[in-house]
Amino acid sequence: MIRSIRQEFDQNILEQRFMLTLLIIVLLSFILFVRVAYLQIAQHDRFKLLSQENHIDRVPLVPVRGLILDRNEEILAHNVQVFNLEILPDLVPDLDRYLYELSHLIELTIEDIEELKATLELRPSFERQTLKTNLTDEQVAIFSVNQHRFPGVELRVDLQRDYPYGGLTAHVVGYVGRISPDNRELIYEQGGYEGISYIGKIGIESQYESTLKGQPGHSQVEMNAHGRIVRHLRQDLPNSGQTLHLGLDIMLQKESMEALEGYEGSVVAIEPKTGEILALASAPTYDPNLFINGISQTRYLQLNTSELKPLFNRSIYGQYAPGSTIKGFISLVGLEHGFKHDREVFCPGWYSLPNNQRRYRCWKRSGHGLVNGDAAIERSCDVYYYDLAIRLGIERLQAGLTRFGFGRKTGIDLDKERSGLMPNMEWKQKTQNQPWYPGDTVNTGIGQGYMLMTPIQLASMTAILANRGVAITPRLLKMLENPITQKTESQVIPEKKQIELRQVEFYDQVIESMRRVVHSANGTARSINNGMLYEMAGKTGTAQVIGIPQGQDYDEKNTPKKYRDHSLFIGFAPIDDPQIAIAVIVENGGSGSKVAAPIARRLVDYYLQERLNMFASDVDASSSSTS
Repeated sequence: MIRSIRQEFDQNILEQRFMLTLLIIVLLSFILFVRVAYLQIAQHDRFKLLSQENHIDRVPLVPVRGLILDRNEEILAHNVQVFNLEILPDLVPDLDRYLYELSHLIELTIEDIEELKATLELRPSFERQTLKTNLTDEQVAIFSVNQHRFPGVELRVDLQRDYPYGGLTAHVVGYVGRISPDNRELIYEQGGYEGISYIGKIGIESQYESTLKGQPGHSQVEMNAHGRIVRHLRQDLPNSGQTLHLGLDIMLQKESMEALEGYEGSVVAIEPKTGEILALASAPTYDPNLFINGISQTRYLQLNTSELKPLFNRSIYGQYAPGSTIKGFISLVGLEHGFKHDREVFCPGWYSLPNNQRRYRCWKRSGHGLVNGDAAIERSCDVYYYDLAIRLGIERLQAGLTRFGFGRKTGIDLDKERSGLMPNMEWKQKTQNQPWYPGDTVNTGIGQGYMLMTPIQLASMTAILANRGVAITPRLLKMLENPITQKTESQVIPEKKQIELRQVEFYDQVIESMRRVVHSANGTARSINNGMLYEMAGKTGTAQVIGIPQGQDYDEKNTPKKYRDHSLFIGFAPIDDPQIAIAVIVENGGSGSKVAAPIARRLVDYYLQERLNMFASDVDASSSSTS
């Protein structure tokens, strides 16, 4: 009986052990099943690519970024050969150790390492990433000798952007930079950036990024255990970016920057018939090549905090009181509303509103005497325009000037253009919570007060005047070229709009008055006409930076430079067949006739008498050789 009980006890133990073993097997099988399901379903795509990566690598082929040329096919942006260090994270067992040891062979900055790690957080580990760009010959030699110690790290020959004219084109062409965390997610959503590490940051490089970057290709390669390519299996070649031809004349741009040397300011020149930008200069400037591989924090801080603001593109971002440069346009508004050009106003050197003792001074303290519309532009009589502005009223003035583009963006193909400001009653009430006073209208009549304009706006409106009312959107891009077929494709001609006036002769009347500004004995810009071989229509402007209290005189010599008047000039030439319209603004330069006007004369001379004649000679020589 005892034996029977013991056998039964042993049987129960065996059964319990069997059940426990079975439970463990079932539990382990369940865990294994869950893990396999996770790997097969949730991680299917990743491990499929990784399994292929062990044998076949799908290597992106980076397209060649398109060139940027000026109107005469001078290279403004191209690609140069450099050595880069790339890393394939999946083949790197210990990234931190690799980076530590590599930093003893070649210089790796904190920015290099942080940028790589930030990229790895967003990109798949089986994609190659750039660790170090633009290695020197010495660094290439050192790494080549030690490459066997770093499986998964390769030295590659790549193309890097280069700007041969440096600061001359910084504010126009812009620059490319390495793709940052700020724009990675957007770029990866759009696609087409496999293997591409750079993107246009500002300027034309940014505006036409999709056109310039091209489309990546891919190469399937067989690789060994060390990550080296054994053979190529198949290739889908990349499509190179298109070549951009700009209307810019780099030699006129160079001449413009030289003319602005020592000043802060801007020059914008436009070909009136086409709207093509011939020059868009902003001074001072900077070297865009510094930004391609990441500028140092110290250097960037120097540029960003400089009082001269070299990073600031004054041509499209700078907003200035236009001063007397707008008087011709105010005359056009006056003519539209029945204030004839032969209407006369007496200028004693000041103007007062009815029942108001305040005197709004004319720049000529002794006054101009009796002046009509023609003489008012020629001599830049402030009193005439004080009176005309009051007679028109701010609403008619605002509506009339807006037709010519005041207070509106021009539509130039550069990002973040500013609109300037054409104020009126509604604007002041909304922004200042104050009523509009007659004195505000008086100041607006001479381009002061709240009115603001950008250099590109001034140049664009000067081109409208040169075209006798035909407004053409200013453009930098002239045409595209396929780099393979070398076929060019002209851009869609920018929209043209005729600004109709009651009488077309109104344009001729104002243009004649502006011709007298330069060519008559009493014109404010008469000092620049000596030896001029063409006729120019122009208008000087001097814009106050700070107000002058009643009873006090402006003393330029004893005024700190940052508070001195801005110097302005607009003009176009030749009058009978306009080839160039120009706007010059020199910050704190003083009188428009003394500083801005001579700069404009120098640049128009250069363009009409040297550049155009030069190319006319080239065409004649080509025709003769063909004959």
